[in-house]
Amino acid sequence: MDKRMTAAEVVAELSSGMTLGIGGWGSRRKPMALVREMLRSDLKDLTIVAYGGPEIGLLCRYGKVKKVIYGFVSLDSIPLEPNFRQARQSGSIEAVELDEGMLQWGLYAAALRLPFLPTRAGLGSDVMKYQPHLKTVKSPYEDGEELVAMPALELDAALIHMNRADERGNGQFLGPDFFFDDLFCMAAKRRFMSCEKIIRTEDFAKEGSFHTQRINRTMTDGVIETPNGAHFTECPSDYGRDEAFQSKYAKTAKDPDAWQKFKADYLDVSEDEYQQRIAR
Repeated sequence: MDKRMTAAEVVAELSSGMTLGIGGWGSRRKPMALVREMLRSDLKDLTIVAYGGPEIGLLCRYGKVKKVIYGFVSLDSIPLEPNFRQARQSGSIEAVELDEGMLQWGLYAAALRLPFLPTRAGLGSDVMKYQPHLKTVKSPYEDGEELVAMPALELDAALIHMNRADERGNGQFLGPDFFFDDLFCMAAKRRFMSCEKIIRTEDFAKEGSFHTQRINRTMTDGVIETPNGAHFTECPSDYGRDEAFQSKYAKTAKDPDAWQKFKADYLDVSEDEYQQRIAR
């Protein structure tokens, strides 16, 4: 089955009010070409689930987000994502901050089609204080241990980015860490994977070892070839983070004029034009 799509076709399948999971980690291997296509759309009132990076900041700045469920929102070399910070401080979004392990367990519960999974993550922290909707559960066995009952984070759709993919929707990462992209896919009803390059299935072995082929075709509904599609986040081994561009982006957060220029130069343009401009 040929699952190749365009970014525009992916976004056409999304609807306002959806709960979307976005893979990657901080400013690392984010599906930014798909996010930029979302910025050009009329989507709004989204709930975003992520180990967040610039995708969260951009979607918040564009007024697309109602709620963010996250373990952190960081640009890595810049500790706090500045546009997300402004949205959080202004109260323009609902923020559900979780322990990183709790977020993983919520995705895992959804992947297993369970209502919740018990975990020790979050105990002894202020997560339970500031997220009173979370409940605890007592072990039915002799130990009787009280654990957090982390609810499933069910997703309407998931967006991820891989280094390589084939037309059937198998995906391969070539960097040092896979993060949790498989869980995002398994927790979602619809799953879309952008990639740097679509290759033949038999060529995966030439690109990396067997363990790098972590996304299989049962986890995906669409594959989108988007060279440099994670920019300005890193996508090793294809390219590193564009630190100069990221710094430029971060500096616009508190300067409305700089933001409008940045937006006009890089965001309110087609993806082809975006790629041409960052290459200059």
